[in-house]
Amino acid sequence: MKKIYFDNAATTQISNEVVSVMSDVMKNNFGNPSSMHSFGRSSKALLELSRKYISEKLNVTPSEIIFTSGGTESNNMIIKSVVESLNVKRIISTKIEHKAVLNSIETISKKKKLSLVFLHVDSFGNPDINHLKKLLESSNDKTLVSLMHINNEIGTMINLNSYGEICESYNALFHSDTVQTIGHYDLDLSKTKIDFITCSAHKFHGPKGVGFIYVKNGTNLIPFIEGGGQERGMRGGTESIHNIAGLKKAFELSYESLQRDAKDVLKIKKHFINSIKKSIPEVKINGNFSEDNSSYAILNLCLPISVDKKTLLNFKLDLAGIACSAGSACQSGSSQPSHVLSELLSKNEMEKISLRFSFSKYNSVDEVDYVIEFLKKFIKDNN
Repeated sequence: MKKIYFDNAATTQISNEVVSVMSDVMKNNFGNPSSMHSFGRSSKALLELSRKYISEKLNVTPSEIIFTSGGTESNNMIIKSVVESLNVKRIISTKIEHKAVLNSIETISKKKKLSLVFLHVDSFGNPDINHLKKLLESSNDKTLVSLMHINNEIGTMINLNSYGEICESYNALFHSDTVQTIGHYDLDLSKTKIDFITCSAHKFHGPKGVGFIYVKNGTNLIPFIEGGGQERGMRGGTESIHNIAGLKKAFELSYESLQRDAKDVLKIKKHFINSIKKSIPEVKINGNFSEDNSSYAILNLCLPISVDKKTLLNFKLDLAGIACSAGSACQSGSSQPSHVLSELLSKNEMEKISLRFSFSKYNSVDEVDYVIEFLKKFIKDNN
């Protein structure tokens, strides 16, 4: 059976080079990096070389990179530690953030009795920058602004500096969930008006269970996980050296071939858009799809199929060997409609099926043709 994986926004295939590096580290660098003997020093060297490589690529200092278990912990860590440490009285975000952000800001706001305000977003998922400015003008309360760079469901991408400059001018702290960004786009954080970002290795062909945060120098945060003082005292617990080495290798490989891979993946996305518009004219693209305002790897489509056919479609997709998604894979087992699409689509559009297709360097144009033919047939047979 043909197998097509178009769910790369959920997770990516780990590259062979990364597996090889991780295997070697597990065999030969098993020492605890906090130990003073040679085994520990060997692991410590790997840890700090990985940190240094990542920091140089992002144009920051090594001390600003803190290793974590991935995107969810990273977002929780930043939001909750910032509120606890820096006398934050208000949080500004949107209702289309990843659940790791939404649930974190809602929990900490209730716990600390903070003001929580959601920005208006347009039908493409762009946060209203004028609304942000008005909110920041309206109060001198210490504010944390959290806006994701690339939306994981619809692919809409914001200009970080545009929002960051406004935050800076009003002395607000700015955090962005950049889980769908790292490994896919160049970021020079020395030229970006931002205080905190997040990363997860498995979104760019690295291992699951590891990521990092960037915390701008001069920002003193209390520990998120208390323990032995690892990770600059911000995250206790023995570092997962093989995972961090895998992250570093995946990070390195991603940026070595970034321009070529981005061009190839964008070609696949463009082919998908052009072909499906010809084959299924009634289709609607959810979110932005221009090159400048959208991820080259994510495409979300509203199909002319009633939502009551969702179970049948999922079953048929799986039988055909096609992996895609109705939304974030992180909402495991949920039968609820996408919280992102619920904010953006009309009632009539929400009564139709939307699917997210997300691509990587391991995909091809031929796979797109196969998927479109499947969708065309399914719609013909079930409408």
